Amino acid sequence: MSKKYKSGFVTLIGRPNVGKSTLMNHLIGQKIAITSEKPQTTRNRIQTVYTDDRGQIIFLDTPGIHKAKNKLGEYMVSVAEHTLKEVDVILWLVEPGTYIGAGEQHILKVLSKVKTPVILVINKIDTVKKEEILKTIDAYKDVYRFKEIIPVSAMKKTNTDTLIHTLFQYLPEGPQYYDEDTVTDQPMRQIAAELIREKALRMMSDEIPHGIAVVIEKMTERDNGIFDIDATIVCERESHKGIVIGKGGAMLKKIGTAARIEIENLMDAKVNLKLWVKVRKEWRDSELYMKNYGYNAKDI
Repeated sequence: MSKKYKSGFVTLIGRPNVGKSTLMNHLIGQKIAITSEKPQTTRNRIQTVYTDDRGQIIFLDTPGIHKAKNKLGEYMVSVAEHTLKEVDVILWLVEPGTYIGAGEQHILKVLSKVKTPVILVINKIDTVKKEEILKTIDAYKDVYRFKEIIPVSAMKKTNTDTLIHTLFQYLPEGPQYYDEDTVTDQPMRQIAAELIREKALRMMSDEIPHGIAVVIEKMTERDNGIFDIDATIVCERESHKGIVIGKGGAMLKKIGTAARIEIENLMDAKVNLKLWVKVRKEWRDSELYMKNYGYNAKDI
């Protein structure tokens, strides 16, 4: 008798900067979602695919659930909370610790309104001793009816195989939604834009990155297989524009070089990347600019 093929949708939720994108990238074995130490790195819902002989898991990486400060923040929270109604399993990521703060309490309130199975994932266990992990499990086990509690380290890939195995246990029988070699439904233009934004997030000060967006103006392939990509980094203030460009264009060049290398690795092709910088004041509170930069509330 053949094994039954499982397939379904799994969303990763949690406060900003708990490692959702890092975990998803490691689970599918390829970098799709951008990561940085700064919170709210992920702005859109990113769909990736894991396939093996047991079945297929479609992961939805969402923006961190947080208290919104502008229209972009409201959009990000709406994306995250709306996704909970569309999936078969919810992975809630938390960091080790016994204090269940306001952010976690808000997520618990959101989860109380859904009937979807929830698996608690305690991430970053490589940063604490085993006793701390046990204390975290004890602190969380009674606050919600979790189907499972699984400690993992996304960075060290500890227990990630156990997590995949567990997910298949909770997924329904279903079809293969994507070809077995598909890892994402994201267009390459969007991935390229996000990789450029990631480099800016990592290389610049705390004040600027949340106020930037990246728009791919042109992406064409030459006859010799080289891709020409023109991209614009949008910031909110003139003072930020100078910092993004840097002295003599040094920062912009640094961002561009790092992004080009990663885009080339992902596309397995040579890339000619050109970057520009422009100012759009308070774009994060403008529905028109948000739509133009790929954050459309009507898509939720």
